Amino acid sequence: MKRLRVALVHDYLGEFGGAERVLEVLAEMFPDAPIYTAFFRKGEAYERLKHRDIRVSWAHRIPFFSTKLHSPLRFLASLIWESFDFKGYDLVISSASWYITKGILTGPETVHISYIHTPPRYLYGYETSIDWQKYWPLRLYARVVNNFLREYDFVSAQRPDVLIANSENVRRRIQKFYRRDAIVVYPPVELPLNSTTVFSRVASRGISLSGHPIPPSLVNSNKMVTDDQFPRKKIIEFSSRDYFLVVSRVVGGKGLELAVKACSELGLPLKIVGEAAGWSSEYKKIRQNASSSVEFLGFVSDEKLIKLYSGAKAFLATARDEDFGMTVVEAQLCGTPVIAYRGGGYLETVVEGKTGIFFDDYSVRGLKKAINQFSIQYSVFSIPEIKKHAQKFSKDRFVKDIRKVIEKTINKMP
Repeated sequence: MKRLRVALVHDYLGEFGGAERVLEVLAEMFPDAPIYTAFFRKGEAYERLKHRDIRVSWAHRIPFFSTKLHSPLRFLASLIWESFDFKGYDLVISSASWYITKGILTGPETVHISYIHTPPRYLYGYETSIDWQKYWPLRLYARVVNNFLREYDFVSAQRPDVLIANSENVRRRIQKFYRRDAIVVYPPVELPLNSTTVFSRVASRGISLSGHPIPPSLVNSNKMVTDDQFPRKKIIEFSSRDYFLVVSRVVGGKGLELAVKACSELGLPLKIVGEAAGWSSEYKKIRQNASSSVEFLGFVSDEKLIKLYSGAKAFLATARDEDFGMTVVEAQLCGTPVIAYRGGGYLETVVEGKTGIFFDDYSVRGLKKAINQFSIQYSVFSIPEIKKHAQKFSKDRFVKDIRKVIEKTINKMP
């Protein structure tokens, strides 16, 4: 099999979240592949990928576009993505979320596989980080722009040869809004190897799509290695487990206000990891509802994050309709049970009674009741069982599944 010429496409590089973790693994799988993106701004995502061949669109050069204008000028998405030239590539993998990267144009000789984190939430009535609908000028503006973008989003979704959904939850959205089926490949979830033992750092076994050795250009030997090459280190354990934990950007649409109010009223210690993003008013609103038992930690190192996961009594997952929810799996990798709202991707990552519990009443009262119920059931949860369940979402599994999709798609091409 000939060496594939591959390109990667991503919305933009700014904050580092679940979508960027997927991009980082894809970049490891294909270290020679350039990364096409609408724009970048200085932040963790850019810092982690700046050594790569990053190719930005013409819009990146518009003053203030990367910091303030990319959202108001989102109607430029079609012009941005269609301006890139992908001639000469055998395979293009787009990582698609709110900026509609799947709208790129490829020729018949190029396979286009699009990994869909979610159809853009703001186009289909799902909660977003900013409650923009309460501002009438934005509602009026969005009514015009979003109608155009919904049409463009649908047309764009018909262009890729294959759609991959990051969860069954997102697959159902794809069927509903795009009238297409998608293959589910859960995103890769792992934690830094130098801090823990049970997390897979594996990517490739060195076998190509056709079963032959992968050319050196397709495998980064510094990162893509097998489990047995790593000594097993004991994960850090905490005997106290006396606080609750949330790991999320401090924005609206994530249910943080619910967690803050519930723990404040119960007088329970709550630690929140994550930096403020979006409009500062959302961050201020969340902080105003916090008692002295709530601690905002901001950005923390990977080492500190694992200690926080491992020391928590429970992880609170309070988004109303999370696409997948990687932090929920990260918590379980550390043996920490989850208290989650019964909805969205949480239904695919939490096993009720074994790795956590669900609550149905989406209110402060409902979450408080769930926390009390969890405290009664706490002794039934097994740390080894929780960790074992979480390993089903490993990076190794993600890479294998993605390679299978690529191989199957390429073999179907004339």
